[in-house]
Amino acid sequence: MSSVKWLVESGCLKKVPSKYAYEKNPEDRISEDEETIPTIDYSLLTHGTPIQRFKVIQDLGNACQEWGFFMVINHGVPKKLRDEIINSTETFFNLTEEEKQEYRGNELLDPIKCGTSFNVRVDKPLMWRDYLKILVHPHFVSPHKPVGFSEVLQEYCKRSREVASELLKGISKSLELEENYITKRMEVEVGSQMFVANLYPPCPQPEIAMGLPPHSDYGLLTLLIQNHLGGLQVMHKGKWVPINPLPDSIIINIGDHMEILTNGKYKSVVHRAVVNGHGTRISIGTAHGPPLETIVSPAPELANLPPPAYRGIKFREYVELQQSSQLIGKSCLDRIRI
Repeated sequence: MSSVKWLVESGCLKKVPSKYAYEKNPEDRISEDEETIPTIDYSLLTHGTPIQRFKVIQDLGNACQEWGFFMVINHGVPKKLRDEIINSTETFFNLTEEEKQEYRGNELLDPIKCGTSFNVRVDKPLMWRDYLKILVHPHFVSPHKPVGFSEVLQEYCKRSREVASELLKGISKSLELEENYITKRMEVEVGSQMFVANLYPPCPQPEIAMGLPPHSDYGLLTLLIQNHLGGLQVMHKGKWVPINPLPDSIIINIGDHMEILTNGKYKSVVHRAVVNGHGTRISIGTAHGPPLETIVSPAPELANLPPPAYRGIKFREYVELQQSSQLIGKSCLDRIRI
């Protein structure tokens, strides 16, 4: 199936084809308040005084419990590297349809997979989105085109894992657990890291199309950067909150497996990607989780009062369940609630 990018650049598109017409919930409300997700100073978490670190850990716990999303500043991932990964990813999407065909992938968990929408076999309607997914850890792989992409990808993913690891330590402490509890229990050092690049071309009728529908992410944490165009909206207290990140920040959200592990104390949050009519948005997420064969269940230390709210499930099975279904809110997580 042709990409949305190809469809837009074909020059014959005057309106959104009917198969992309997304029926939005008429009860959806966009927040008009000047509210945004919390901000966490990563440098104080890693190098602050004991008092500063204690305060940041408290803020981190509050952000996880109240929002499920936060921005990280002073994270140490160089702007040059972030710009390079966005530019290199755009260059990948600019390859010809024939060149990208090599990476179409047939299996849900193929190490490299590019395509359009979310899952064209089940999506009704189709999403206004092209994607590139690469399982970059524990074994690094990369497309061989464009030239130089592999080197930038490897360095960016390495730095992302470092940030995720330190945040997980802070989250463990916020739960009054040993600092390395989550990283050890979830075997994060040898766990999975999925690189997901999204391209949302300009849409002639953005009001009737959707980049990604309301959904939550699998995994423990997702780190997100984007180019100059926004589109992320987070559901908070019954309203959609548009996210306008601070310059040089990284957006973080907790995933379904953090909700499972914390027995619902820290909940994954439904979010969506809207499209625009004046430019191409590129977002890059790295999803961090345990090894694919790990069974994730509520931590015993957090599942006494209340009792376990989720049954254990192998990480691979959960990812396959989500990737083979339509994206509908937290429907995958709902299937394993007790």
